[in-house]
Amino acid sequence: MHAAVLVLALLDVNGYVSLRGVKATGAKSWVEEGWGRLDAGLDRTEAIGVVNAGFDFTPSRFLALHASGNIRHDADGDIAGVTEAYVELHRDLGLDQVRLRAGQFFLPTSRENKDANWASPYTVSFSAVNSWIGQEVRPIGADLEYRHITSAGHAITAGGTAFQGNDTMGTELAWRGWSVGDRLSGYDEVIPLPNAVKRPIFFPEQRKDGTKPFGSDLDGRTGYSGRLRYSVPERANIQYTYVDNRGDRELYRGEYAWATKFHLIGTEIGNPDTLVLAAEYIRGKTGMGSIETIGRVDADFSAGYVLVSGKRGRNRLSARYDRFDTTERDFSPAEINTESGNSWTVAWMYDLRGNVRLAAEVTRFSGNRPPTPDPDAHSVTLEARYRF
Repeated sequence: MHAAVLVLALLDVNGYVSLRGVKATGAKSWVEEGWGRLDAGLDRTEAIGVVNAGFDFTPSRFLALHASGNIRHDADGDIAGVTEAYVELHRDLGLDQVRLRAGQFFLPTSRENKDANWASPYTVSFSAVNSWIGQEVRPIGADLEYRHITSAGHAITAGGTAFQGNDTMGTELAWRGWSVGDRLSGYDEVIPLPNAVKRPIFFPEQRKDGTKPFGSDLDGRTGYSGRLRYSVPERANIQYTYVDNRGDRELYRGEYAWATKFHLIGTEIGNPDTLVLAAEYIRGKTGMGSIETIGRVDADFSAGYVLVSGKRGRNRLSARYDRFDTTERDFSPAEINTESGNSWTVAWMYDLRGNVRLAAEVTRFSGNRPPTPDPDAHSVTLEARYRF
């Protein structure tokens, strides 16, 4: 009995329950295997429900365990999955701190996904950059981070990651394109591909139900990431991150190990509790298949956003602008991967009382990816969220 009470005392549960009504125009959403880039489409009203829950167990000041996941109901039906699960060791050494994390986790890159369990305090949807990261980029491995506080109170942080199990990152960018939403893929979850059933000639071995971003490793190769951050607490920070999954481009069990690498730089100025300006820019390349065959992909990609958010009393108003593109480099007759576009989002949030937050959001997505259907769309979202 006493042991159970102690465990509960050391366990912290946090997250939210969200109920949304979404009215969206445009093509059928990608979550229904369509070409639409929002989480809803087809000029209809949809109900979306999300339960986001995280569990933190801290048995000592040096050791912490974290697990989080989502239960979601949308046009794709009901899905549930684990988004993060890791053990963390950390040690304070005066002005220095060392942290070792092992398991599956988000890299600490996002300037907008600041809340617990990778939620955003600014908007309901995420930028194109972080929508893709939420769907396809999450290392399974070990991360070592070192943080030093200078005499002026500034922080210098360096980190490195070795990982596996994220071989298919890049699939959605090349075979669907950029999207804007807040869907987080879980471990071992298969997410839709709009044209998965349209590839019998050039990619006959690719699984037809979609792609699995996170699961058992395909090619046995270890990817890596490195980052460096400089920050002035409560005022500004800037971070550079490099990621290379070292995929060998070959086919395994119905999926390709995509060779994907990218640079990501992000910055934040101000205080999220008053007025903040955040921005990120990503640039990289992805590819799969043998370079000697026409059934292959080689594409460059880039995306960036600028977000401004102000909070006063119970109200928060945020605006975000995104630009994104992919550029085909293989020029094979199998398909066309070139795309360009932009989106903007305006969101108003109101803290009704206690842990209840109301939100209204308008998003406009505009793009060009011939010869696929026009991805242009807009959505209006009304949300009630209970945070615990």
